[in-house]
Amino acid sequence: MIAGDMIAGDMIAGDLLGERARLTPDKMALVEVRSGRRFTYAQLNRRASAMAAYWTRVRGLQRGDRVGILAENRVEYVDAFFAAGKSGIVLVPLSTRLTPEELAGVLADAQPRFVMDSALLDSLDLDSPDPTPQIGFVPSPCDPEDLWCLLYTSGTTGKPKGVRIPHRMVLWNAYNTAISWQLRDDDITPIFTPMYHAGGLAVFLTPIVAIGGTILLHSRFDASAVWREAERERATLIFGVPTIFKMLMEAPEFAAADLSAVRWCISGGAPLPRFIIDSYRARGIVFKQGYGLTEAGVNCFAMTPEDAERKAGSIGKPMMFTEARVTEGGELWLRGPHVCQGFWNQPEATAAAIDAEGWLHTGDLAHCDGEGFFYIDGRIKDMFISGGVNVYPAEIEALLVQHPAVEEAAVIGIPDAQWGEVGVACIVGRATSEELAAFLEGRLAHYKFPRRYVFIDAMPRTPYGKIVKPELRKWIQEGTT
Repeated sequence: MIAGDMIAGDMIAGDLLGERARLTPDKMALVEVRSGRRFTYAQLNRRASAMAAYWTRVRGLQRGDRVGILAENRVEYVDAFFAAGKSGIVLVPLSTRLTPEELAGVLADAQPRFVMDSALLDSLDLDSPDPTPQIGFVPSPCDPEDLWCLLYTSGTTGKPKGVRIPHRMVLWNAYNTAISWQLRDDDITPIFTPMYHAGGLAVFLTPIVAIGGTILLHSRFDASAVWREAERERATLIFGVPTIFKMLMEAPEFAAADLSAVRWCISGGAPLPRFIIDSYRARGIVFKQGYGLTEAGVNCFAMTPEDAERKAGSIGKPMMFTEARVTEGGELWLRGPHVCQGFWNQPEATAAAIDAEGWLHTGDLAHCDGEGFFYIDGRIKDMFISGGVNVYPAEIEALLVQHPAVEEAAVIGIPDAQWGEVGVACIVGRATSEELAAFLEGRLAHYKFPRRYVFIDAMPRTPYGKIVKPELRKWIQEGTT
């Protein structure tokens, strides 16, 4: 059976790539930067089918079985992701930056039948002209609630949890992002964030496949390589986290590269400092700020280029059919078909995160203005109470990074005998404590001032670029900075 022979009752919930290949088989789907290989949608679809056939026929996997993948970004990663959609087998992306002990913990929790590492992927010939592996292979009809993958959280606050990502969530996020972000079939975008993270898969892999655009797949992040490839291939969209955009901004190619094809950049994962927005605008690039989390499909808000200019600092409005509310305590809640099923083997954590009415409690503080635009004010767990007053580190950090001698700033609350808690600012840069205190004077209420500044060479980060504040707190408490 081929896609064109299907009737409505045979709809395959997860074969997103197969459907795109049916519509535009000869369109360029993916460029693998490290090898220079180029793949049309028809070619990419045959590879994913061959991967699914390998799992089911050679390895004997069945629907619902888990298979792990431990590798840097490469076309076989894309093959495996879409093979999961075709087969009902659950993909478990594994971070290449985990220690052996951490990796063992994830494997014990997910219990995959086997793990594909780089050596195994090198041995597969998914481009073989011999069609034998694919003969008779038919994508398995999947229920929308069947799992597509388990994505383990980065673990900034504790042991990683496996987020249960169903077919319904993957497809809804792909379609809704393409529509709400107004993607186009001529869009070309790099992916350099790791594909073991939700951002690497949902921004922009699945939305671009849904609309029929082109992916520039980097094996890892290299600022100079990103700009060179973006110029060569005429990239139109670029996604990253603030740290990545700062590194891109500091690359020598940033000033000279021809970026006239770039429609806009979008940042997520952490609050975006205003000086980064201004630097890209000086190059004529529209800069948006997005918001999402692994448990909610990564892409949850949208805004037009015009609103991105007018509402700098906002994450926009909720995407279509996405419900968002801010509680009395200031926490952002989300509800809709883009929300996950909860956590693998952790019913208590699931119940704590997703209530009986389907609201996902994000743990982020937010507010909404009179026009319906949302703003992120920081993490609830980051907030501390000093002298009985709430203090939000994100506000202080946003000011500190505006100092010309500060590269990065992270503020945490630590216990204090007099005030209950006080702020400590961890700084990467060349400023002094006295200079920073003087800089905040008149810009920030005194009760929010950090009581201490700690200067470090680099921030501890997750593989996705987020600062690991528990690690900073541990350094300060142990005096090991």
